[in-house]
Amino acid sequence: MEPIILASGSPRRRDYFTLLGLPFEVLPAMIEEVPQEGLSPRQTAESFAVQKVYGALELAKGRPERWICGADTVVSVGSAVFGKPAGREDAKRMLGLLSGREHEVISAVALYNGREGKTDCRSVSCLVTFAPLGEAEIEWYLNAGEWEGAAGGYRIQGLASCFISSITGSPSAVAGLPLRDFYVMLRENGYPYGAPFTVRAVGP
Repeated sequence: MEPIILASGSPRRRDYFTLLGLPFEVLPAMIEEVPQEGLSPRQTAESFAVQKVYGALELAKGRPERWICGADTVVSVGSAVFGKPAGREDAKRMLGLLSGREHEVISAVALYNGREGKTDCRSVSCLVTFAPLGEAEIEWYLNAGEWEGAAGGYRIQGLASCFISSITGSPSAVAGLPLRDFYVMLRENGYPYGAPFTVRAVGP
């Protein structure tokens, strides 16, 4: 299989690439993740994912890698869109707003095919419901440090799982990389992954 540049510093996305057995190199594209006014949460996530691809493409200029993957996750509650907290107090604010409420998590994946010079971008939406959180619970979680670098100020795969009462959709998407959709995206864009395609005979 050809190597893929992963334009993300997310440890969870690295774990998923390792789980899938994909050859990859981490080359984070440091973009300014500030939501653009007028974009929906889905458009925001997709915009950031694509920006990461082209940021990594610039960093890798002149190198032979053909594939680049960028991904981004945002959290939406009401009219607010949450990316990564700016600091502890910002994370505390986010967790307070998520407490006892359902929110939407959108994860976008952009895949660049260097041979064809095109980028495919797709996104997945999930619904997550938090149980009501007391102030002491929020402080306990903040002290654990999991909020750092996490959209919405929490990580589903860590202690925050103690707070989540329900998830509708893909848990891997909430964690940052929708595996089913990424698998389909790789295959549909010509990356040689998984079982060979089969052609089903069509009868008369």
